[in-house]
Amino acid sequence: MAKKLKFKEPAAEVKPREPGAEGIKAFLNAEQMHKLSRVVLQSRYVVEGNLAGAHRSPLKGASSEFAEHKAYGIGDDPKHIDWKVLARTERYYVKRFEDETNLRVYIILDRSGSMAYGSGDVKKFDFACQLAAALGYVVVKAKDSVGMFVFSDKIDMRVEPRDTLNHLHNTLKRLQDVKPDSRTDTAKNLHQIAESIHKRALVILISDLLDDEQAIVQGLAHFRKQMHDVVVLHVLDPVEIDLSLKQGFEFEDMETGEKLTVDPRGVARDYQKAFGEFLEYYRVNCQAMKVDYRLVKTDQPVETYARAYLEERRRLR
Repeated sequence: MAKKLKFKEPAAEVKPREPGAEGIKAFLNAEQMHKLSRVVLQSRYVVEGNLAGAHRSPLKGASSEFAEHKAYGIGDDPKHIDWKVLARTERYYVKRFEDETNLRVYIILDRSGSMAYGSGDVKKFDFACQLAAALGYVVVKAKDSVGMFVFSDKIDMRVEPRDTLNHLHNTLKRLQDVKPDSRTDTAKNLHQIAESIHKRALVILISDLLDDEQAIVQGLAHFRKQMHDVVVLHVLDPVEIDLSLKQGFEFEDMETGEKLTVDPRGVARDYQKAFGEFLEYYRVNCQAMKVDYRLVKTDQPVETYARAYLEERRRLR
């Protein structure tokens, strides 16, 4: 299990974007929303929804996208007979089509104590919240539905998916009151959430994943077993990745309070090797499960990352 550490240095204060702002405006300004308004979040797999939309559904209906042929049988509508196939084979087949559906997106946000760390101006949790707001904004602008789970050692907040800006605004107002301050049990919560989502959806986990790696991978596998499209956004501070500190620091486990004084320069190489193996474990296992895994560093503008990722995802669909 990876240790959850913070470094005893003066914390940079994150200034609010707009004094007194609530909901969406507390996380995204007008310029950021404008940049995000031209991108979309698409599912790579079949999903289920309630409304007509732009994503493939496992349900068969009368949409314009052909799915397959089926031998004509009692109860089939004759208007769906493929007359060209009949002419070639002298057998009756009907066309089946893929119905179109709206997308349900569930954002799962980690609020454990380790998410409070930040070596610069932005703490991991603040970055993760802003990233969740950006993705949620993209989803509802496309008339798709977004819901949210926030967890620590238990599920602390649950919001069912809806497809309106007002719904997103109210969800983000609730998120403003959430702070990273607890131990975590990521795998347990992933299993509970997976059991609670009964229709195929796109599930986005935003976390530093500093917990039992094998158990987390099993939790992600639970979603894939239920045929959900899964995205893992692994949010880390750059210093956590390379331990690029030039003097001794007191390290403190942000969930247990355990402390250790270390000169990072003496352990940086071993640390980088161990942390690299930690990242590779997630990358390899997510790839094997067809989970879209991305390492996200907090030293970049959220909207820049979100736009680049969504454009890449659209091209790879």
